[in-house]
Amino acid sequence: MGGFFGIASKQDAVIDVFFGTDYHSHLGTRRGGMAAYDKTIGLQRTIHNIENSPFRTKFDHVLEEMHGESAIGSISDSDPQPMLIRSHLGTYALSTIGIINNSAELIENILSGSKGHFDAMTGGAVNSTELVATLINQKGSFAEGIEYAESVIDGTANILILKDGGSIIAARDKLGRIPIIIGKREDGFCATFESYAAEKLGFEIYKELRPGEIVEFDSEECRVLKEGRDEMRICSFLWSYYGYPPSCYEGVNVESMRYRNGEIMAKRDADLGICDHIDSVSGIPDSGTPHAIGYANESKLPFARPFIKYTPTWPRSFMSAKQAERRKVAKMKMLPIPELIKGKDLLFVDDSIVRGTQLKESVDFLYDNGAKSVHMRSACPPIMYACKYLGFSRSTSDMDLIARRVVMELEGEEGFKHLDEYSDGATERGKKLRDAICKKFNFASLDFQSIEGTIKAIGLDPCKLCTYCWNGKE
Repeated sequence: MGGFFGIASKQDAVIDVFFGTDYHSHLGTRRGGMAAYDKTIGLQRTIHNIENSPFRTKFDHVLEEMHGESAIGSISDSDPQPMLIRSHLGTYALSTIGIINNSAELIENILSGSKGHFDAMTGGAVNSTELVATLINQKGSFAEGIEYAESVIDGTANILILKDGGSIIAARDKLGRIPIIIGKREDGFCATFESYAAEKLGFEIYKELRPGEIVEFDSEECRVLKEGRDEMRICSFLWSYYGYPPSCYEGVNVESMRYRNGEIMAKRDADLGICDHIDSVSGIPDSGTPHAIGYANESKLPFARPFIKYTPTWPRSFMSAKQAERRKVAKMKMLPIPELIKGKDLLFVDDSIVRGTQLKESVDFLYDNGAKSVHMRSACPPIMYACKYLGFSRSTSDMDLIARRVVMELEGEEGFKHLDEYSDGATERGKKLRDAICKKFNFASLDFQSIEGTIKAIGLDPCKLCTYCWNGKE
């Protein structure tokens, strides 16, 4: 995934963009970058690897070295950015969020047509942000270029441009799969992925861009370069997992949605007479916790934290590129509370079950510490399709997903014709899927939130939500 934040102001904006970008650190773990425009210095840029340390520790020096009334920052799980670009449109800094599935085709078309070149990375790969810049530069204006890029990209591209001169262009992707929010305060405007980042820095929410909308702002005004559209497919997984609790997307708060989601799961279990014997309800830290609070509030079962994650020195369990090292770090972070585990029937809610690797280790850890039984609930439906719009997980193939692998084990490729049945816990195939995963992970019971339940918890029109990872619908 990734996130970005930008300000055009009447005063130096670098410190606020530093904090605003840092507030997006939960969205990416590989690269962080900032660019600024100063009337005397011009455009400046710095990029750092943030895989082994937080954004703020790598960029605290930037407050002394970088200056400008306008600045943008980015957190990325992919290629280094912002990019500094010089073209017939002028010199500018560019950040993007999203994924381009047809990059090879687009690169070949550009190279064969112009006989130009790209700056190649290791292995010959092309930075996806540079590719977006090249597409924009095919046209005579930024608005035309962005519209053209959106039309030819198979995937998603949210775009933030800092122009030489200080104005900033923000463009939401054509189907609005992820948000861009514009904030306003007396000294200027900002653009952000996460709404709370703007509000914390004193901005009032001015507008949330519509799908395909393009705006340009400076310290004085925000003007629309291209009107947006009504058709939308915003990612449902933003509320289930990726979004940070204080944020709102399309008017729906993340934390509140998760409480409602847990309540819906608890009501379903109560109707089925399941889990009356449970001693406590808990969330798999951290994003599973609010779903579990909603479940506990509705079920009237005690909420507890049978284990704690030690995060002061190990904030991320996936820092290392090596799976074995990631597993070791994840294990070392879990600290048990024996009084809340030994001899207890425990119900846990996780935000999702994607591959299940770390979840199994968490369950084994609970049994090793004396749990009588561990019941599991997933706050979203079974993930049947690897995301091709945002790349929200490390899964690049459908067969990386635990639900897909279990379907293959149960029925072979024939089962892929019946994924809707496997998703539904009321069907025979759905029951077999859940039983098989229970055996693999040693769950006493397992169920998933339904697509209908997730949509109800979000509260938006179903046609405006992307549910591709659950049901394959575009």
